[in-house]
Amino acid sequence: MKILLVGNTGTIGAAVQQLLMTHGHQVLGASHHSGQYRIDLSDPASIKTVLAAAGQLDAIVCTAGLANFGHLASLHDADFQLGLRNKLMGQINLLRLGQDFLHDHGSVTLTSGVLAQHPMTGSAVISMVNAGLEGFTRAAALELPRGLRINTVSPVFVTETAAIMGMDTGNTLSAADTAKAYLSSVEGAMNGQILDARAYA
Repeated sequence: MKILLVGNTGTIGAAVQQLLMTHGHQVLGASHHSGQYRIDLSDPASIKTVLAAAGQLDAIVCTAGLANFGHLASLHDADFQLGLRNKLMGQINLLRLGQDFLHDHGSVTLTSGVLAQHPMTGSAVISMVNAGLEGFTRAAALELPRGLRINTVSPVFVTETAAIMGMDTGNTLSAADTAKAYLSSVEGAMNGQILDARAYA
């Protein structure tokens, strides 16, 4: 398959790219800072430019998206707007704009996160955005034409990132194991599903 992977230079994205390539897929990488294509998820025009350059695709996968942590009392409108514009609408627009570039029966795989179901202090913005993505996924799947599919992977904290941050790694999952959920979404037949990454490790 020819797959556009947005966020391929991140910890999860790099692992997803490696796994997809190991399974024989052609991966086109796009990220904000580097990669084959530069993309700004908060800018629909940037998304359109990358899609046009990539051409017809079998799948779009996104492991990117910005949203800020912060105590509710310290959050400003700009913090909410960043999460809404980038991680939420950026990924939604990958489907809205990207479906015209997908072959029949192609798929889109987005990324939410465990904080949608299990929030923590400081996660108000991220929990909101993740939950919004999951609701959108379930609803959009009911309306997609041409056999197109959409799923969202919900990762837990990644072991490598937790270690760098000095966090307890006991309830984390490695990037390589997390990547398996994305592979299942791309190669499988599920639609409108929220894939708990721990179930595919």
